[in-house]
Amino acid sequence: MEKYFFVSVNHPSFEYDVNSITKAFYPDRQVKVLTPESISLWEEYRDIKRRKEEEKEDLPLEEMTIELSQTGAVMTIKAEGKTEELFGAQYEWQSLAGTFDEQRDAYKAGFKTFFYKTLESHTGRSLPWGSLTGIRPTKIAYGLLEEGKSEEEICEHYKTKYFVSDEKAQLGVEVAKRERELLSQVHYQGGYSLYIGIPFCPTTCLYCSFTSFPIAAYRKKVDAYVECLIREMDFVSKKYSDKILDTVYVGGGTPTTLEPEQLERLLSALKSRFDFSQVKEFTVEAGRADSITREKLKVLKKYGVSRISVNPQTMKQETLDIIGRKASVAQVLEAYKMAREEGFDNINMDLILGLPGETADDVQRTIDAVVELAPDSLTVHSLAVKRASKLGEWIREHGIETLSNTDETMQIAAEGARRLGLKPYYLYRQKSMSGNFENVGYAMPGKFGLYNILIMEEVQTIIALGAGCISKRVWPDGRIERSDSVKDVSLYLEKIDEMIERKEKLMSEGA
Repeated sequence: MEKYFFVSVNHPSFEYDVNSITKAFYPDRQVKVLTPESISLWEEYRDIKRRKEEEKEDLPLEEMTIELSQTGAVMTIKAEGKTEELFGAQYEWQSLAGTFDEQRDAYKAGFKTFFYKTLESHTGRSLPWGSLTGIRPTKIAYGLLEEGKSEEEICEHYKTKYFVSDEKAQLGVEVAKRERELLSQVHYQGGYSLYIGIPFCPTTCLYCSFTSFPIAAYRKKVDAYVECLIREMDFVSKKYSDKILDTVYVGGGTPTTLEPEQLERLLSALKSRFDFSQVKEFTVEAGRADSITREKLKVLKKYGVSRISVNPQTMKQETLDIIGRKASVAQVLEAYKMAREEGFDNINMDLILGLPGETADDVQRTIDAVVELAPDSLTVHSLAVKRASKLGEWIREHGIETLSNTDETMQIAAEGARRLGLKPYYLYRQKSMSGNFENVGYAMPGKFGLYNILIMEEVQTIIALGAGCISKRVWPDGRIERSDSVKDVSLYLEKIDEMIERKEKLMSEGA
């Protein structure tokens, strides 16, 4: 049965931070933040209260109210028939002269400090990333490095301002330093990167929220889809003929659901339309081992693909069965072996920590198996529960306590990366992430995934082709404009002219 946690706050501008921090401290609750403007949520809250009080339904319900004032706040928590008032440290904004609208950032920073420290005291727990709620914690270290701050000063800033743990502060600095070095080779203004989305998969995994369609049902539309991608290539290659192409990433979905001849057609068109003379990285996310064949690998190699992914997520067969990932452990091993035999010397493997029922021992066995294979890079994800995935339904049936990611499992993965000689080079976080941890990319020196950094740091224009893809144009002043394509494949095929027109508007000078 779902456990509800309704939090009412008398200012709408704090909704995101309240939700993120509350969810981090109470991962097993359905957190709903009520503001004066959230009418539908108030109706849901009143309905649950009525059912609980009048119909005597045993609905697990906790409530928190936050009353904000100019100088401080009072928090009240009601749980298990008890009411407790929490008086946190006074806001840091007591001495601020202006109103909230005039000093928005300062007020919000003060509130986050108050809210985090109050819940930390109430629960007796600390979070690894403290009060940080954004998806890019390395942005802070990156900016301070640009200002000339030392590693020690940056770590101290993380810890005193955001209450980040020593370990995570050091990780943030290490990743930011490596990102800064790698991005120095990118053409920010005179260059761009290209993303090509293949939104087809053999099956949809339990945790997945990406745009994907079952290849069996869409097989007859794949040729038309490739043709539309080529039409987008025609436009982009001409529009940006005077710009340098730095990286190319073919993702999905699962790009290797395409048949060998379809891959050949796609990559041949790509290489014939774009100048690859300065491309630093050409990635195809092979991903699912059950979609990889030797013939497809030969096509990728023929067209100069320099980096591929063979993603097991876990090496425990029972877990693969639960999450609906049809590729077996044996298929992963075979696909990896074939990729090495075909000459690929930059292979990434993705793992997910916190999958249903997995223990620290399971994670250790997975890491040991990966270390034996010795991939060139390893991306360790903390499971995130996305609303668009089937995982939420699974949790309601089996309970969120079956999902466990801990300091121990994160350490097991990090130690595995160290055993392989891999260095952390990019890091990001997601909402509703298991254990309030992070996703970390590790790689051998010289095998770092440059596109992964670019997509997170948003310092270079990325033009994305295909259904459900979002192009981002980065302007010299740091401003970012976006253009999206429709998610539905059939609608994308029907409206391809409109998708190109959207790019025309985004990519035109002075847009």
